[in-house]
Amino acid sequence: MRIDIITIFPEMFSAVLGESIIKRAQQKGRVKIFVHDLRDYSLDKHRKVDDRPFGGGSGMLMQAQPIFAAVEKIKKKIRGKAKVILLCPQGDRFTQSKAKALSRRRNLILICGHYEGVDERVRQYLVNEEISIGDYVLTGGELAAMVLVDSVVRLIPGVLGDKNSLNFESFEGNLLEYPQYSRPAKFRGYAVPEVLISGAHDKILAWRKLQALKRTRLRRPDLLKK
Repeated sequence: MRIDIITIFPEMFSAVLGESIIKRAQQKGRVKIFVHDLRDYSLDKHRKVDDRPFGGGSGMLMQAQPIFAAVEKIKKKIRGKAKVILLCPQGDRFTQSKAKALSRRRNLILICGHYEGVDERVRQYLVNEEISIGDYVLTGGELAAMVLVDSVVRLIPGVLGDKNSLNFESFEGNLLEYPQYSRPAKFRGYAVPEVLISGAHDKILAWRKLQALKRTRLRRPDLLKK
């Protein structure tokens, strides 16, 4: 997979992309990630990428020209089709199922929104999908892009050491993950449920399924409706 990120703050990504699972995924050759400074594509001598909106209003808008130029140049460098995604509050909510779908794509181009938004022509004629990571407003799409990249990359085959672990995570089968415990079996008087140290795998699986159902019903009953 190849992921291209378009942003006006490229330095924000170095720490996230250079650590942990995302770093190892790149080292394994499972994913290639490129971060592009939007200002490099501006025709303005001062590398300006924003301007006042027509009709008035507060704040500034990201201009169409540098975004179109960036996406078009990136597309010339890649093989196959690319899905162009705008990270913004108006987009569809990001979910685990959406992350799975994106992890099967060969090329993703992520546009980090900023200011009061982007020129509407970017949405109309350039972007394939708009994604929001939640019903709240960030100062820009950079953090949202990091969340999306982290969620998608770990789902790429061969990235995680234990491929079976993906089958037991929260949101698989619309359930939250069951409670988990580690050693020691007793800590400050608090004991691990007996079934987990019984060695009876069938009983353990049944207990985990029941606990996942209980936790989902208590914390996220909306998931059970699905």
